[in-house]
Amino acid sequence: REEKQLELTLEALISQVADLKNSLVSFIYKLENEYDRLTWPSVLDSFALLSGQLNTLNKVLKHEKTPLLRNQVIIPLVLSPDRDEEIMRQTEGRVPVFSHEVVPDHLRTKPDPEVEEQEKQLITDAARISPDGAQKQIQSLNKMCSNLLEKISKEERESESGGLRQNKQTFNPTDTNALVAAVAFGKGLSNRRPPGSGGSVQSGQPGAAAIIAGASGMQQVPMSSAPAQQQPMLAGVQIAQAGQPGKMPSGIKTNIKSASMHPYQR
Repeated sequence: REEKQLELTLEALISQVADLKNSLVSFIYKLENEYDRLTWPSVLDSFALLSGQLNTLNKVLKHEKTPLLRNQVIIPLVLSPDRDEEIMRQTEGRVPVFSHEVVPDHLRTKPDPEVEEQEKQLITDAARISPDGAQKQIQSLNKMCSNLLEKISKEERESESGGLRQNKQTFNPTDTNALVAAVAFGKGLSNRRPPGSGGSVQSGQPGAAAIIAGASGMQQVPMSSAPAQQQPMLAGVQIAQAGQPGKMPSGIKTNIKSASMHPYQR
């Protein structure tokens, strides 16, 4: 019964490890060949998948029906320097032979000698520190971490407040759109014109008769070759030009009837 349970456990572990290996291979392939199209959400999904598979593997190992694998001993029955096709298939080409050279690496239950030596050195250094000295170092490290966290939190708050100030709206979009529509398309503008600024003149206004009379008094004067002989008449205004061209006129005689209100006066 124990052998059957051990066999079922090994099959479940092999299946879980195979799924984990396929996920790792797929993730490495993405990193090496699809890095230009890789997005951060896709990376997070890959990490989440690997984390879930590792948790499932740990649950299988910690299950109450799983036998203690640490109590099992693995002994190589056959060692040969020749190429073994079955081992090649099981290891997907990573281990071509099962010889005296590779057995210590694959069946090792202890760390490498170099790693083991470094671990012993760290344990020795830790044992030399007194409890008071260790407590002081712990307090110093905690203080440094607290100061660092406080600085990071302060920078985050300042960054958030600066972003809020930059994003604060300083104008009214409705007023801006209305102004643009009025300038570009004349939307919302009134068709009324101030008195006297249009082309039509009302006859009821004072001074309108004088303007009409002045317009009727315009007449054409035949042009002559000498510019000094031109004497245009406009609304009863006679301009006496000088005899020599290019000089200002010597005198201006005006005969304009005054009106009670100028038509362009507002």
